[in-house]
Amino acid sequence: MHPLPESRSMGHSLRWAAVVVLIGVAGGVAGLGLAALLHTVQHVAYGYSIETIFSKESFQQGVTAASRSRRVEMLALCGLVAGVGWWAVYRWCKPLVSIARAVRSDDPRMPVFATVCHALLQIVTVALGSPLGREVAPREIGAMLAGRLTSFAGLTVAESRIMVACGAGAGLAAVYNVPVAGAVYVLEGLLFTIDWRAVVPAVVTSAIAGFIARAGLGDFPQYDVPHYACTASLIVWSVLAGPLIGLAAWQFTKLTDHARARAPRDSRLVLLCAVNFLCIGLLAIKFPLLLGNGKGPAQVGFDGSLTLQFAAVLLVLRVLITWTSLRAGAAGGLLTPGLCNGALFAIVLGSVWSAWWPGAPLGAFAVIGAAAFLATSMRVPLTAIALIFEFTRPSSEFMLPVLIAVAGSVAMSSYVRQFFDPARRPDLSAKAERANV
Repeated sequence: MHPLPESRSMGHSLRWAAVVVLIGVAGGVAGLGLAALLHTVQHVAYGYSIETIFSKESFQQGVTAASRSRRVEMLALCGLVAGVGWWAVYRWCKPLVSIARAVRSDDPRMPVFATVCHALLQIVTVALGSPLGREVAPREIGAMLAGRLTSFAGLTVAESRIMVACGAGAGLAAVYNVPVAGAVYVLEGLLFTIDWRAVVPAVVTSAIAGFIARAGLGDFPQYDVPHYACTASLIVWSVLAGPLIGLAAWQFTKLTDHARARAPRDSRLVLLCAVNFLCIGLLAIKFPLLLGNGKGPAQVGFDGSLTLQFAAVLLVLRVLITWTSLRAGAAGGLLTPGLCNGALFAIVLGSVWSAWWPGAPLGAFAVIGAAAFLATSMRVPLTAIALIFEFTRPSSEFMLPVLIAVAGSVAMSSYVRQFFDPARRPDLSAKAERANV
């Protein structure tokens, strides 16, 4: 746990309070702006709902309606943007600083131009069809702005670290309309404390950012999910499936860490990204659900409209293209990809279970599996639970099987990490940290 700031003078306290409010506003505006950019690029690229960037027509509906040739063309363009863009960032910009590193640093400021370019590239490539997530971009922008605000206000190093973490949480809260998860992520995933001097700014900044995002985007959950009931079948399944999901999530984390650690940062990045995304475009001719960060497959999984066979195929292909994209040098988050993988894997397990104990809808398995997978792949179980409930807004009784599955998943992953600890290979873990911005 990082040292927290000592008592402050009245003038210093007022500056501190002003910075808290400004970080919340900055995170909200950044999240709203990046969401608008994402939708704009998506609509223009695939030619749907051009008249409004925030329409009821989803990205997956637009991609599915687009011609096969257009899918290939947009993914080829995605490869060009990703390869040239990130090669240029690594070649000419200041070295990127991850949020986690900034929070630990004595100088938590992140380079402005490099961070902005890195974030915009993530948003544009995800909009064009990259299988990686978009949540890192608003977190980076929020953290970068927070670092500059704290430097201008003359806050202490300890206070600045807290504010940078809060900026990241505000960005997450805004881009997904998840103020509770944003605050929990700051405390659980970045600061590792529940001291009031961290809790108060985390809650306030995420609440402000979420309010601004809701004013611009509307107060709607990310996924339209029926209110599934908590049944005996789901509870027993959660007990048995949680550890299996934990193993799968742990293996997924190993794969993605491996890919990030070995991703090129020189001119090879251009060719590898071009080939990788062209291949994804060719796969999208038959499987348009592959395109994007995984929200589409997760949605059809949550509403129970995926079959066992199709879910298994999508799961294998989604893991494959996520690994190849990271290995080629593309950057992006793994929140929604992990959530998607958990939902698909749970549908496979749930389909087998339903043959023995029928009655539970496949969508209910998907929601539980998404939470359990996300808790392990992100290593933030409380944040994962908060995200799932803000994403889907299920009935309160549905929390029981979710909590059971998350507990089993985290316990199993913690157990296997004792024998396969990445810290035993410092060269690989260090490279992964440098890549995981």
